[in-house]
Amino acid sequence: MRLEIGKVFIKDIQFGDESKIEDGVLYLNKEELAEASGANDDEHIESIDFDIARPGESVRITPVKDVIEPRVKVEGNGEIFPGILNKVDTVGEGKTIALKDMAVVTTGKIVGFQEGIVDMTGLGAEYTPFSKTNNLVVIAEPVEGLKQHLHEEAVRLIGFRVADFIGRLAENIEPDETECFETKPLLEQVEEYKDLPKVAYVYMLQTQGLLHDTYVYGVDAKQIVPTILYPTEIFDGAVVSGNCVSACDKNPTYVHQNNGVINELYKEHGKTINFLGVIITNENVYLMDKQRSSNWTSKLAEYMGVDAVIVSQEGFGNPDTDLIMNCTKIEDKGIKTVIITDEYAGRDGASQSLADANEKADAVVTGGNANQLVTLPKLDKVIGHIDVVDVIAGGAKGSLKEDGSIVVEIQAITGATNETGFGYLSAKTY
Repeated sequence: MRLEIGKVFIKDIQFGDESKIEDGVLYLNKEELAEASGANDDEHIESIDFDIARPGESVRITPVKDVIEPRVKVEGNGEIFPGILNKVDTVGEGKTIALKDMAVVTTGKIVGFQEGIVDMTGLGAEYTPFSKTNNLVVIAEPVEGLKQHLHEEAVRLIGFRVADFIGRLAENIEPDETECFETKPLLEQVEEYKDLPKVAYVYMLQTQGLLHDTYVYGVDAKQIVPTILYPTEIFDGAVVSGNCVSACDKNPTYVHQNNGVINELYKEHGKTINFLGVIITNENVYLMDKQRSSNWTSKLAEYMGVDAVIVSQEGFGNPDTDLIMNCTKIEDKGIKTVIITDEYAGRDGASQSLADANEKADAVVTGGNANQLVTLPKLDKVIGHIDVVDVIAGGAKGSLKEDGSIVVEIQAITGATNETGFGYLSAKTY
């Protein structure tokens, strides 16, 4: 599959009488947004509103549920978010327009306890990539007493509809730049760069249920067995977030659309490696399911005939077992592995970093220690509900101080220790 992604850079977002993109500025009509969101006809939603948060502004958004990049397909099969908003066509080829330097961010009353904080300035902004985007914030408030799974689904779909509406504003706009990605059918791809090491990416998806869900072509991925995707399918919205895991290492939909591991593998494709494709696999609760999925993952890696794989995790704790099972079983096939994870090593960094380990997992990239404690200053404006910082993962009773500052672990900051490398933390040697 060959996919061209045309990039339209958004310099600012403003509310106006007409929804359009002009000279790099995204103008949005609130009434049109509300209509497109479907919230006006949704019995689960009490109210819908919209706000804007720009880089450098003294604004805090919390609790953040999902972050989505607006995109639209202008050539090729299917549309963005297949199986969710649109027909279940296979995507990943043709031309897609992406609105860069902006995002749709969903907030409102908290669904679960694992939702995040995005600060647009100050110390918190240094930990989240979404402090650098112009953000349209969707504030969707549920009706009283709504069950959590219905609340999550309603807000998730609202976010996708709003992103879809905005993406379609770019259908007839000439991109500022275009990037091409191509992966050929397996035998053809192997032959093209037969002298280079063959590499695949094992993409672990959070699928433990109870608001820990990811969707593939609209299917809850805990119901699937591991399978192979063209990398370009992921860029076209085939994989989306529906989970409320800890904010620091969840993969919002934006991260799936812009997966950093896939991007880096494509950069080296045909130069130092032959990038053959992506194996998606789920993270399970029960031991038998973990064994089944890791067996299939290692089998598919062997079937593809790869020399090495990169394995990225989503979440922590229980999924550490899935990560290590995938690593060790693939290593047992004679295939080299590198795993990407993050750590929960205690606030002093002295505790065991992962809940599972094996000596075969000897090439590890870390996204950082999620238990690191930070004090975030009071900001002038809060979009959402500030009181939730006392209950979200990484926070605790008393996290919100009388002066408006917040003391939390970076676990509470969206994207702080993302396990696809979609963040800013690095290591230094002294």
